[in-house]
Amino acid sequence: MSYILETFIFVLMNFLTNSILFRRISIFISLVIVSLILWNTYIFFQKFKEDERIKMEILADAQKEIASNTDLNASVSLPLKIIESNTNIPMILVDNKGEFITSQNLDSTKVLNPKYIKKILAKMKSENTPIEVSISGNNKQYIYYSDSDLLNRLTYYPLALVLILILFLSVVYLFYSSNKAAETNRLWTGMAKETAHQIGTPLSSLLGWVSILKMEKVDETYIDEIEKDVHRLNTIANRFSKIGSVPELKKENIVTVTKQAFDYLESRSSKQISFLFLTTDDEIYTNINTELFGWVIENLIKNAIDAMLGKGELILNLESTSKKIKITVSDTGKGMSKKLFKQIFKPGFTTKKRGWGLGLSLSKRIVEDYHKGKIFVQKSELEKGTTFEILLNKI
Repeated sequence: MSYILETFIFVLMNFLTNSILFRRISIFISLVIVSLILWNTYIFFQKFKEDERIKMEILADAQKEIASNTDLNASVSLPLKIIESNTNIPMILVDNKGEFITSQNLDSTKVLNPKYIKKILAKMKSENTPIEVSISGNNKQYIYYSDSDLLNRLTYYPLALVLILILFLSVVYLFYSSNKAAETNRLWTGMAKETAHQIGTPLSSLLGWVSILKMEKVDETYIDEIEKDVHRLNTIANRFSKIGSVPELKKENIVTVTKQAFDYLESRSSKQISFLFLTTDDEIYTNINTELFGWVIENLIKNAIDAMLGKGELILNLESTSKKIKITVSDTGKGMSKKLFKQIFKPGFTTKKRGWGLGLSLSKRIVEDYHKGKIFVQKSELEKGTTFEILLNKI
């Protein structure tokens, strides 16, 4: 049986690595096979139990033969052999008043203890219907018996098989999920790097046009704004190019990095939103990748702006303790229910009518995987607003 299961698991795992169709077929086949094994075990159990019942009925007939025999010269060797042949089924013989007469396959040191016999009888009554031994007149005896040790072990076999099935399906599910997640990560990484590559071409062209505008002595204010956006495009390209690879972390003043991202979006957002940047210190240092961390701050601010529908109050608060840096981004938007606190960080999950639901999942990956920090929803109330919190290690 173990060889068959090992072969089956090996074949199934090979199928799982080939295609989704094979995975589904393999899981279905495994369920069918285990179901058949369980059904076959149940049938075997019932047959085995029935055989034990027949054996006890034969023993009852032998007991009746001995009890009814009034001829002292008659041989009772065969009934005795039948009774003695029972070496594995515990049984108790009682009279019509329920008084103990004899027993088999029980602890010989306890059979004289009435409490022990009472306890065993209760167990036997719950397992099997007693067998009546009719003797001449109104004199009757009853045989109570338990399932044999072998039959008791067999009752645990289906449970063990179900547990094995659950464990096996859990392994398959984890394998499938991790494989699917890896495929998705590879896809997004490839798309991100290709996006960075595609942005690079028009970006180089824009830099050339900026140089030409400077030569043409165009208003410096316009050129400054264009250069800001070109710099912004360059930052975006660099961010996308870093997805899928371990970024380099450097000691940076997080106040400066956060303020730059904050100011950029403030200057390009609705004037009906009140922006407030608070910090306990002007210089707080930690190891970060400025481009990726700036992306996180921008994602949180953009989400806050969207939640407020272009009108409200946005507060970014940055403070430090002896070991930690705490950044909170609060808005006065529509808020969310508690059940969404973790779901919003899952790839593809979004409450917006448009969008891919990747901003917060990328932010979580950048903060927790790359910077070994934490990002979570600190609090949120419907129609009152939401506060996101980031925790980083301080240098």
